Amino acid sequence: MKMKESLVLNKLRNGEKVTSFKINMADARAVEIAAIAGFDCLWVDQEHIGQDWSILAAQIWAAKAHQKDVVVRVPRGSYSDYVKPLELDAAGIMVPHVMGVEDAKKVIHQVRFHPVGMRPIDGGNADGAYTGMDFQHYLKEANTSRFVIFQIEDPEALECLEEIAALEGFDMLFFGPGDFSQGIGAPGQWDHPKIKEARRRVAEVAGKYGKFAGTTGGTAQLPELYAMGYQFVSIGADVVGLTQYCQKLIAELPSGEVSGETNSYYNPSKE
Repeated sequence: MKMKESLVLNKLRNGEKVTSFKINMADARAVEIAAIAGFDCLWVDQEHIGQDWSILAAQIWAAKAHQKDVVVRVPRGSYSDYVKPLELDAAGIMVPHVMGVEDAKKVIHQVRFHPVGMRPIDGGNADGAYTGMDFQHYLKEANTSRFVIFQIEDPEALECLEEIAALEGFDMLFFGPGDFSQGIGAPGQWDHPKIKEARRRVAEVAGKYGKFAGTTGGTAQLPELYAMGYQFVSIGADVVGLTQYCQKLIAELPSGEVSGETNSYYNPSKE
C-alpha cells in the first residue's frame, strides 16, 4: 500500500505550475467547490482561523475526493500543531514567519522522520492508512510524498535566506507580502520597491538551492510571477469572493433599499 500521491509535488517536480486557493470558511463545501472548479491546492488556515480538528479532517476528505491537495498553514506552536495536519493526510504544511536558520532547523526536526528529523511516530492515522501501510515504507514516504513550506514574510529572514534555502528537509520558500509590508513600515503598499525586490530574491534563492518558490498574486500578475521563477501561486480566497458577490448584489439594488458600509482594506490573498 502506498501513501496518496501529492498532486502539488507531482506537478512541481514535472516542471508544471500549481494554482492554490485560500479557504477561510469552516465548511468542507467551500473546499469542495474550489476543488471542483479546478484548483490544484486548497490552502486551509490554522494560523489565523483555528478550525476544530474535525472540520479540518472533513476539508481534507473533500479535497481528496476530487484528487486535490490541502496545504495547512499551521500556527507557530508545539510540534503537535505541525504534525496533526500531516496525520490527517494533508498533502503539506506551511509554516509562517520562519525567522532564521535555527528556527528552520527546528521545524525540520519536528516534521520529518529519521534520518532527516525526529518527527514523533504514530502511523495509526489517515496518512499511514490507519496502520495499513508497512511501517518503514510509511516513514520513507512521509518524508518524500508530503511537502513542507517555509513562509518568508519578515525582513529578518532575508538576511539568512541562502542559509535557510540550503537546508535539507523542506520543499518551498513562500513569500508573504502582507506581513512583509508591515515589517518594512509600509503596510499594504504592494508596489513598494522593497517588496518587489524581496519577492524577486525569494524566487531566485529558492531556484538556486533546488527549492520551489511560492507566493500570492492575482491572475493578472501570473506572467510576471512565473517569469521570476514562481511555480506555486495562491490566487484568491473564499471570503473575498463571497464578500465581493454580496457587495455587488447590494450595489445593484434600487437606490434607498439598503444602507451599509463596505470594508476593502484587507485581502487574505495578500498573505
